This record gives sequence, C-alpha cells and structure tokens, in this order.
Amino acid sequence: MSHLELDDIQGIIARGYSNLEAAAYVLLHIKDAPLARQWLGNLANRVQTSQERPYDHCLNIALTYKGLSALGLHQTTLSTFPTEFQEGMTETNRSRILGDHSENDPKSWLWGGTDPQQTKVHILLLIYATDDRQLDEFYRTLSDQFSQGGVELILKLDTFALKDEEGEFREHFGFRDGISQPIIAGLNRVGSPENTIKAGEFILGYPNEYNLLTESPRVKPELDPQNILPTGEFGSHDLGYNGSYLVFRQLSQKVEEFWRFLEEVTQNPDSSSNPELRLKLAAKMVGRWPSGTSLVQSPDQDDPNLIDKNDFAYHHLDAQGFRCPIGAHIRRSNPRDSLGPAPGTQRSIAINKTHRLLRRGRTYGEPISPWFDPEAILNNLNQEKRGIHFICINANISRQFEFVQHTWVNNPKFNGLYEETDPLVGDRHPGKLEETNTFTIQGTPIRKKIKGLSQFVVLRGGAYFFLPSIKAISYLASI
Repeated sequence: MSHLELDDIQGIIARGYSNLEAAAYVLLHIKDAPLARQWLGNLANRVQTSQERPYDHCLNIALTYKGLSALGLHQTTLSTFPTEFQEGMTETNRSRILGDHSENDPKSWLWGGTDPQQTKVHILLLIYATDDRQLDEFYRTLSDQFSQGGVELILKLDTFALKDEEGEFREHFGFRDGISQPIIAGLNRVGSPENTIKAGEFILGYPNEYNLLTESPRVKPELDPQNILPTGEFGSHDLGYNGSYLVFRQLSQKVEEFWRFLEEVTQNPDSSSNPELRLKLAAKMVGRWPSGTSLVQSPDQDDPNLIDKNDFAYHHLDAQGFRCPIGAHIRRSNPRDSLGPAPGTQRSIAINKTHRLLRRGRTYGEPISPWFDPEAILNNLNQEKRGIHFICINANISRQFEFVQHTWVNNPKFNGLYEETDPLVGDRHPGKLEETNTFTIQGTPIRKKIKGLSQFVVLRGGAYFFLPSIKAISYLASI
C-alpha cells in the first residue's frame, strides 16, 4: 500500500512542529497496568496525527519495550519486535558499538541508564505548544491525570528554542540547525529525488528503499478480538502498521570547551587570538558555516545569503575533501553521493538513502551568548547545562540509527581516514584504539592534522521507543 494513512500516523513523523516553539519531553513509569491502559485509551483521541498541522498545542506518545511489557502486551507479541528494540540502548554490546562508555557510560546517565536504583522509563510524552505559558497549562492538564492513570513522573525534560537574529534555529555551538532533513515520499513536500526517501524508511507498513516491507511486530488474531489492528502477514494482526521507532539521546554540549579548544589551536605565533581562523576551523569540523551554508558551496567564507543551503553533493565538486573535510560532522552523518563502491553515481545515492534519519529533536538550556558570539562564550561565567535532546525516527533502528552511529560517526577508518572519529560527537576511545582525538583537514600540497580533541558532547540519557499508530494505541489500551 502506497497511500499514507495520515489520520493513523502520529504527527511527529510528518512534521517537527516548528510553529510550536515550546516543547517538553515527559518520561513516565507504569505503576498500575489496568489503570495505565485506561489512561492511555483516554489519551488516544488527543494524540496529534499527521493529517493536519497543529496551531496551538499537541501531544505524541511512545513506549519502550519494558513499557509495552509492563502495560501487559502478550509475550508472543513482544517477541516479534526487533532484537535491538527488545534489548534496548544500554545492552552491553550495543553500548560498545554506539560509543556509550567512559563519559557516556549508561551507569552515569540521568535517566534510562543501568543504575539499578533508577526508575525504568516506560512511556514518553512529547508535548508542544505555542509558548511556555500554554505549554505549562497543557502539561498540567496531562499531569493531573498521572496518579489516577496508574503512571508516575520520572522526569520532565524541558527545551529552549534557540534562534538567531534572523529567526533561524541554531544549536549551542552556534550553527544553524535542522537544514538537512529527508523528505518522505507521499507527503505534500516536494524536493530533489536524491533527498526524497520512500515512506517505508520511516513508517512501518510501506515499501522502503529496497522495495520491501520492514519487519513489523505482530499480534495473534485471538489476542485482538475487537479487530482493532489491520491484518498483516500470515493472517496475523499488524501492531506496527503506520507506526515507527523513535531514538532519544540527551546530549550535553560542552560549548565553552569546544570554543576554548578552537581558540588555543588557532592562535597566532605571538599567542594572540585569530578569530577568522578560529571560525574557519569550527566550520571545517562541522562541515558548514554558522549560517548553515555548506563548505562545498562556499569553502572560503560564510555566505548567509545563499538560498538553498542543502543543494549540494560531494563527489564531483569535492571528492578529495579540499572544501569540506572527509571527516566533518555533516559528511559523516550524511555522506550523500560519496559512498563506495561507485561514488558520484545513483548507486551511491541509493545506498545512502537506506540509512537516512528523520530528526525531530530540540535544544535545551539557555545559550551562553544570545547572538552566539565566540568571544562572549570564551568569557562565559554561566555554567548552566545545555545541549540537544536528539530525537530521530526510523523504521529500522539497526540499519538506520545504529549504522550511522557505528559505521560513519564512530568509525576510525571512515572513507579512508585513520584513527579519528566525528570531531563533534564521536567516541574518543572506540574499540581497542587508545585515543581518536585527531581531525584531518585535507589540503594541497599537504594535509593538516588538528590534535587534542576532547569529548565535546556527552550522553546524559537515552532509550529506544516504539511510536505506535493511533489504532495501535487503542489496541494497547484494550489488552
């Protein structure tokens, strides 16, 4: 089936709610399954769908594997979920491939970690509103029902909308955010063929980039006597249809440490500051200038007036990385047409399409400088925690998020490099290597190596969630 059933698909898949600037993520634990099911059923008709854009406030819901189990989902159904979702983000081997050790070790997370004293996360509420006042009011109407609904609050994760003078969203290091997003085929948005991805990469029940259906969790017919769910393969009922999986990672950004490092390695011979070189190195590490303009499009200086900041490819203009370094953050996280064995061809683009992520996160914490001024950041006295609530949606966690994290972001030998990982978010001690604290800037006649990178981003919590369809929410409430 190719026609998207937008009234059954949660709205967070179709849009990021950019018009609703206030947001919070509410982590809950199920204490009483029957009451929680009733509470969930009452919420089902309040969940925002993909059919229309909300204009005042909205709600979306996701559940962990342990949450589905605590809710009372039958074991025969639980066993049909993919292994990575069943095991969760903190499984030992999974932590290793994701780089979740040392500073990122789940033992030290604020939530979702392996500390046995930590309350297990079962449910995630994603709530949005036009402003903080309306968000608080909306949250109160929801939280008033928690105790009666058999759930308890673990943590409410607030967000802070960072915007520059032009009203564009930025992240705390100072770079424009949310530029490179895939377009889901079948929605109203139109984009280039290279950036238009089949719906099945993000929504279960539709063909993916392999022209196949991603495996979906199944329910035995006798466990759905009301026939709430659509019929799936082999006569089973399809719990995953119109749903997806949501990856949540709370990333704390060491903003001052990042800019302090840039300051130290770009100083003039007399130890004086070199702001121009400092900014250029930051852009080399990110792969974009602060305005969002790619180095492929403008390698020597920022060009804020460039209209389409996402209309570029790597291979034909910059195969050697002389404009945008091979290991830059955006080149690792989305290599576009530069993948082997045939870079620059449709085959390379087709491979890349099977690993795309739909990002839906928000920043948190006030910025050190409202205008993202490096000088102000270097003289910062504000020690408030700040970062990104990284949220991505994918139909196959292993092939999409985990692949990108392990094979591109944390791969020391990505695209011919040696012993270095993503300069912004990469694991500094992957596998048996002692340290991957180097960043290479390709150049002619010689390349340049920047050494001494530290862990600029630290993981403070995370989990894998199932993002059910509206019908699936109703089914979960009925079990």
